[in-house]
Amino acid sequence: MQVEYVKVAQTLPAKLRRFFARYPPVRGSATGYQDGATVLASSINTSSADPDANHTESTFPPPLVPSDSPNPFKPHKHPETGRWHDPIYSLRRQADLVKLARANGVEELLPYTFKGSEEGRKRREEHGLRVKGTGVGQRVKGKAWERTMKSRLEKRKQAMLGMPTLVQQWKQARILPILPT
Repeated sequence: MQVEYVKVAQTLPAKLRRFFARYPPVRGSATGYQDGATVLASSINTSSADPDANHTESTFPPPLVPSDSPNPFKPHKHPETGRWHDPIYSLRRQADLVKLARANGVEELLPYTFKGSEEGRKRREEHGLRVKGTGVGQRVKGKAWERTMKSRLEKRKQAMLGMPTLVQQWKQARILPILPT
């Protein structure tokens, strides 16, 4: 089973391998840890060609270890100075990592971020689309020609339906004056 995780880890893109090497997933964290995540993270640190070279000593399941480093996606307060530090990864870089992780099937191993799929679904359920005019009883403003299109098409349709009678009226009006009296 550990060999599978090692193979999965080595198939990840370099950006994800570097991230998991620096911030390995922690068992029991709120990030939705899966069995073998620490094995996955430890296998990323390999530099030899043999995937089993440095991994015979790892324990499974991995021990519960609290993370020393804060979530790299959130700002954190320095314990001594009390000053706030910006997140290590910007929102754009977070989105890039989440997209890569989603494409490789390891998104749940990332720390919590606003850019995650689960958070996006939650926000969509709470707030909806947030586009003006998409709520109940609302209309999108649109351009003038878009707002009047329905009524114009309806008038055109009615005119086409009444066209045979209009043609007859014109023929009658044109024929009468020409006839000799």
